[in-house]
Amino acid sequence: MKQVIVFGSLNMDLTIRCERMPQQGETVEGSNFLSNPGGKGGNQAVAAAKFGAPTRMIACVGQDVFGKKLLEVLCGYRVDCGEVKVSETGQTGVAVITCHEGDNRIILSSGTNHEMKPADVREVLQRIAAPGDIFVTQYECEQNTVLASLEYARELGMYTIFNPAPAKIIPEKYYPFIDLLVVNQTEAKYQTGIFPKEEESCKQAIESMRRLGAKQVMITLGSRGSIFNIGDTMHSIPAQRVEVVDTTAAGDTFIGVLAACLAEDKELEESVRFATKAAALTIMRYGAQQAIPYREECEPN
Repeated sequence: MKQVIVFGSLNMDLTIRCERMPQQGETVEGSNFLSNPGGKGGNQAVAAAKFGAPTRMIACVGQDVFGKKLLEVLCGYRVDCGEVKVSETGQTGVAVITCHEGDNRIILSSGTNHEMKPADVREVLQRIAAPGDIFVTQYECEQNTVLASLEYARELGMYTIFNPAPAKIIPEKYYPFIDLLVVNQTEAKYQTGIFPKEEESCKQAIESMRRLGAKQVMITLGSRGSIFNIGDTMHSIPAQRVEVVDTTAAGDTFIGVLAACLAEDKELEESVRFATKAAALTIMRYGAQQAIPYREECEPN
C-alpha cells in the first residue's frame, strides 16, 4: 500500500462553547472548554491513519508542553512523527476556537508552523517518498514552502492533494503541480471570483481552476455534499444528514480519509463516499482529532 505523507500544521486547539457570539467589547459565559490537539495538517494525518493508511507527518513544533502533547497524541494514532522538527526557540501553534450552535470561529497563532523552509521539506521528501505516494498539504504553513513542496512532490512522482486553507491565492505557475485541488465555497470564490452555489456556478468555478492547470478540482458544499470532475464529466455526492455538534475537523477528516482511500487505489467516487461518511460522523462529536472516526465506523453497514 502507498503511504500518505502530510506536510502541514500542528496546533493545540483551545475550544470553548457559548450561548451566543460576543459583540465588540462584550464578555459572554462559556462552557465545555477543551484543550485538544489539532491543526489542519495534524487532523488530516490522523484521519488518514485512523482509516488505516501508513501515514507520515512533516511539521514543526516547539519544546513547550503543547508541542510534546501534540506528538504524543499523533504517535498514539500511529502517525509516524519521525520527521517532525522540534524548534529550539519557537512556540507551538495555537488555535482559539469559539463554538456556537454548530458554527465555529477560529483565531490562529501559527508559531513554529512557519519555521519549515522549502529546503527542509525537499530533503525529507527525497528520503522518504516514493512514486505514487499521496502528498497532502494546506496553507497553514509558510506559503512559499507549501507551494515549493507541491512542486517537489510532483517531481518525485507523488500524487498531490492541495487544500488551500486558510484562503490564499495560488500563483498560476503552481496549478500544474496539483493533482487534486479541494476547496470549499469560500476558497473557490477566493481563487476564481465565482461563488459556487448551484450546479452551473460550481461547474464554472471548477473549469476556471482546471484551465489554470489543476488536474482535478473538488468543491465541498457543506450540508449539500461535494462536486468534482472526473475528466470532463461532473460528479456530485450528497452529504449525509446528521445532527451537527461541532464542525471543527469535518473538512480535514474528509481530506485525510480521501487521501487514505486513494492510497489504496480506490476510485475517486468511492473515495469521496467514504470521506463523506467520515466527515458526517466527525461533526456529530466534540473536538478535532478525538472526533475523527476509525475505518470500521466508515465501512458500509
